[in-house]
Amino acid sequence: MKNYLLQQQEAGACIRALFRRKFLPVLSFVFLLLFFCMPGKAQNTMTITGKVMDQSGNPLPGAIVKLKNTTTGTMTGAEGNYSIRSQEQKGTLVFSMIGYVTQEIDISGRRAIDVKLTEESNALNEIVVVGYGTQLKKDLTGAISLVKASDVQKKQATTVAEALQGQASGIKVRGGGQPGSEAQIQIRGLKNLFDSNPLYVIDGLITSANRDFNPNDIESIQILKDASAAAIYGSRAANGVIIITTKKGKEGPLQIDFSGKTSVQTIPRYKLAATEEFSKLNFMAYDNANVTRQKLDLSTNTDWQDAAFRTGNVQDYTASFSGGGKSSSFLVSAGYFGNKGTVISTGFDRYSLRVNTQGTKGIFSIGENLAITNSKSDEMSGNPIIDVIRLLPTIPVYNPANPGGYGYGDEAKARTFGTNPVAIADLEDRTNENQRIRGNVWAELKFLPELKYRLNLGYESSNDHYTYLRKRGNWTLNQPLDPAIANENRANFSTKLIEHTLTFNKSLGKHTLNVIAGQSYQRDDYAQIWGTKRNLLANPDGGYYNVLDQGNEGQLGGFKNRSDLISYFGRLEYNYADKYLLNGVMRRDGNSRFGPGYKWGNFPSVSAAWRISKEDFFTSSWINDLKLRASYGTLGSSNTDYYDYIGVINTLSTIAMGTDQHIEPGAIQVKLANDNLHWEKLTQQNYGFDASFLNNKLTVSSEYFIATTKDVLFGFPIALTTGNDGGNPRVNGVTLQNKGFEFSAAYREDSTPFKYSASANFTLLRNKALDFGYNRNNIYVGNTVTEVGQPIGMWYVLQTDGLFQSMDEVNNYKNAAGKLIQPDAKPGDIRFKDNNGDRQITNSDKVVVGSPWPKYELGLNLSASYKGFELNMDWFGSFGAKVFNGPRSVMDRFDDNSNYRAGIQPWTPENPNTNVPRAYYGSTLNSRGDSDRWLENGSFFRMKYISLSYKVPESVVKKIGFQNARVTLSGQNLITFTKYTGLDPEFSNGSVFEKGYDFGAFPNVRMYSLGLQFGF
Repeated sequence: MKNYLLQQQEAGACIRALFRRKFLPVLSFVFLLLFFCMPGKAQNTMTITGKVMDQSGNPLPGAIVKLKNTTTGTMTGAEGNYSIRSQEQKGTLVFSMIGYVTQEIDISGRRAIDVKLTEESNALNEIVVVGYGTQLKKDLTGAISLVKASDVQKKQATTVAEALQGQASGIKVRGGGQPGSEAQIQIRGLKNLFDSNPLYVIDGLITSANRDFNPNDIESIQILKDASAAAIYGSRAANGVIIITTKKGKEGPLQIDFSGKTSVQTIPRYKLAATEEFSKLNFMAYDNANVTRQKLDLSTNTDWQDAAFRTGNVQDYTASFSGGGKSSSFLVSAGYFGNKGTVISTGFDRYSLRVNTQGTKGIFSIGENLAITNSKSDEMSGNPIIDVIRLLPTIPVYNPANPGGYGYGDEAKARTFGTNPVAIADLEDRTNENQRIRGNVWAELKFLPELKYRLNLGYESSNDHYTYLRKRGNWTLNQPLDPAIANENRANFSTKLIEHTLTFNKSLGKHTLNVIAGQSYQRDDYAQIWGTKRNLLANPDGGYYNVLDQGNEGQLGGFKNRSDLISYFGRLEYNYADKYLLNGVMRRDGNSRFGPGYKWGNFPSVSAAWRISKEDFFTSSWINDLKLRASYGTLGSSNTDYYDYIGVINTLSTIAMGTDQHIEPGAIQVKLANDNLHWEKLTQQNYGFDASFLNNKLTVSSEYFIATTKDVLFGFPIALTTGNDGGNPRVNGVTLQNKGFEFSAAYREDSTPFKYSASANFTLLRNKALDFGYNRNNIYVGNTVTEVGQPIGMWYVLQTDGLFQSMDEVNNYKNAAGKLIQPDAKPGDIRFKDNNGDRQITNSDKVVVGSPWPKYELGLNLSASYKGFELNMDWFGSFGAKVFNGPRSVMDRFDDNSNYRAGIQPWTPENPNTNVPRAYYGSTLNSRGDSDRWLENGSFFRMKYISLSYKVPESVVKKIGFQNARVTLSGQNLITFTKYTGLDPEFSNGSVFEKGYDFGAFPNVRMYSLGLQFGF
């Protein structure tokens, strides 16, 4: 024992020496030094073995077994067995598993301990992954949402974000059915004006979870929503953080699992007029305008939707191989995802491979997470969602008289400028291929029971290859005949991450302290090179030699970028008697993207919780847990390009000099720069409570938050006369505010053969602009205005007031001075409101008429099971938004040549009871796009997912050598309740100021899937 104490003193001396030398800059050497300073094993070490089971005696693989008040722990293998080493003959073993009540058992010298865990409705003791560590769910002081991996993987989704919709409060997701598309995700409202995407952390690597990430690899998902939860990531966490942990191997023999889905997709369609109905309406519009009718080809009746759309399909397969022993584990998974799009000549393919391993030897642990993916997208050309209504049914798909052989109208018979979607799909080929390698290697050293060091080395490399081939031929009227063109773009992105963390965890009686200190360095490099050639040669097969050594008129370009981020961070967690919880975080970041003097920022936060249910005065028998929470903190974001603070110099300019006017090279600054760029800073306060009732069957959580983002970056327009010709430089000028209320509740009953559960989440958000800076009061974009004190992008349009039914109504429509307001109007025309009373209908009459932001959103998740059958259903609703129906503004206008809605009834003397104005060609009198005529109620309630699955009995699957098997039939987006008349009320728009503007957004598709899962 004396030798052991001497070794402990030697280890302490070694550690103190390292601290005195300010070890943070050289932490990468620390685990080697500590290894040689470590004490040996105490002589009273003992090994405890046993088995963890459920109440029926079935083994529970994956259960966590831990020595209380230490960092020593292990996990049960495939048969529920475990083995753990203790340095003392006494102590307490803690057994926990998701969905089961945690159980504690005194060791008291016992070397074999078996335990049966009891199922619970709500796993408050579930371990939650937070930044650089873990916490128990019941001990959280910040706003963190947990999403089950199974709830993400059950849906047929290309990306993680797409599958998160409706699964947690405060999370807004908008996606679409275009192959390879990436959904927009917004956590707790609009924080800035450029980028709303959250920060993704996958297995400790700061990266992205876009279309080249396989969602089937996910083990757990945590969404950090408030400042206290996300502050550990500092300057990149203003939009929230999504932490993803991928699957790992478990102790036991080799386990093989397979999941596969095959799906059929259909795209929603417009109801459009066929040739007979279209020609009557078109002739009416021309006649009313006293214009000679077109010579429409009435023998042609093209259904452009049939020509452009098709039935799509998805194939999604993942196989994994995992296993391990007492001190190591491995998992290898491979996946394929293929999507043949619902629009011709579109598709997406992804191949993925993942290898995760980890091992422990004494006080040393090491592991790695490696993912390799290759994805390729056959991208859509043009916008067929709009083209199918711009083109007329009297135009044939093919016309040999046109260059390329496609029909697209002509001046005499069909004057329209819509794009033939079949032609552009054939004559333009766009492919985007990405090869990505990302992963990390980590090592841990527990040189004291309470203290461990972790080194995390991350690397990611992404190679993008974009190709474009433009063949000879036309797809729209009056299009110049361009030569064959090839363009190729290659880019490489890489990121390198080095992180050092020290974690101290100690419990003394009722006091528990957890401290994390760390340092991080990340470097990003991006390089791109591109080339273009024209007049490509045709090959004998009828195609083209689409390589850049062909053709002529070559152009090329390229650039390189680099940015560096260095960070220091720490977190302190204090728990007294499981009643009073305190959490404090500080992070300091330095970013090379900002100007001199502005590169560093500090991001602190503090949060606290009071578990009332642990107080002696709390005696309620039906409330199992009740906790109040509050937090305050600061986060940052850096919405700048690599070198925005540096002016751009054009070195290609020349000037004529001297009497002989000879040419001299020159240089000129073409893009103004702002060297005062600095962080956007989000300050957020959060107040919430968590409660569980009825033996933890019912759980409730609620949040109220106020978030203010100052110094928001925005590119204010600057006149070209200032010498600015490279885009508007960004400045820190705008202040935004979000207020919100979130509520979620879940009930689960699993004590009877008929098991069921229901959960709901409710989100209410309000955003507004507090200040634009630079004495600016508003921003106009399209049909929207953003004013100080009001939400972003409010609808700002002319107001309509029905139709004139007679000339008497036209003549009686006067202002206060008795002047006619619309003297040129005729019966059947739209009556506009003269809001300023100047007897003219101008932009001065526009007013704010509605908000594009929903008043609240709702998610509802239901499940029920009996014996081997299980039914799941997810609903999502968004209510209160007013949206602009762009496709209808094309179909319901008669001033130019587009197709019309089937059954539309324009005003005529014989048909005055309609809200559609008279058909009139060549005038925007009744078709102008800046009126409230095109605004509609965007509320919807949609069944996002429904499935019926059957778990094949074990007696059957074991006969063929399987351990388990499940068959699932499911559907997505099958039922939608809405008053919106467009294809999809759940459309996505990338413009911050025009979020409610639908102008041919790709709709969500209906999907029918058959899935099979089995393991052996």
